[in-house]
Amino acid sequence: MLTLLLLATCLGAALVGGVFFAFSSFVMKALSQLPAAMGVATMQRINVVVINPWFLGAFLGTALLAAACVVAAVWIRAEPRAPWVLAAGLCYLLGTFGLTMVLHVPRNQRLAQFDAASPQAAAHWPIYLHEWTRWNHVRTAAALVAAGCALWAQMP
Repeated sequence: MLTLLLLATCLGAALVGGVFFAFSSFVMKALSQLPAAMGVATMQRINVVVINPWFLGAFLGTALLAAACVVAAVWIRAEPRAPWVLAAGLCYLLGTFGLTMVLHVPRNQRLAQFDAASPQAAAHWPIYLHEWTRWNHVRTAAALVAAGCALWAQMP
C-alpha cells in the first residue's frame, strides 16, 4: 500500500508542479505583456475556470495523499525511508497546498473585486504579477520536491 501511496503522491505532485511551472515559466510573462485591462481580465477568467473537477481533483487529491504520507511516515518511523515519506507529505501540504490557500487564494479574490478596465486594477496589476509569480515559484518547487521525495522513498 505504501508503494501505491508514494507513486500516486509522486504523480499528483509532479502534475500540479507542472501546472504551476507553466504559470511561472510563460503564462504570467505572457499576461504581463498584455495591456493591464486585458491581463487582469484574463487572470480573473483563469481564476474562475481553474475551479473544475480535473484541477481540483489533482490539487486536493494530492493534498489528501500528502496527508496520508505524513501519517504513514509516523507509522514507519523506524524505516530509513520514513524521512523521505514525511518530506514528500510536508513539502506538498505546506509548500504547495498551504501557500495556495494562504497567499494565492486571497490575492486571486482581491483581483476578482476589480473592474478589469479600472485605474485601480491597472495600478494593482504589476504588484499582483510580481507577488503572485514570486510565490508561485516557491509552490512549484515545493510540489516538485514533494514528487522527488516520494520517488526517492521508493528506492531500495
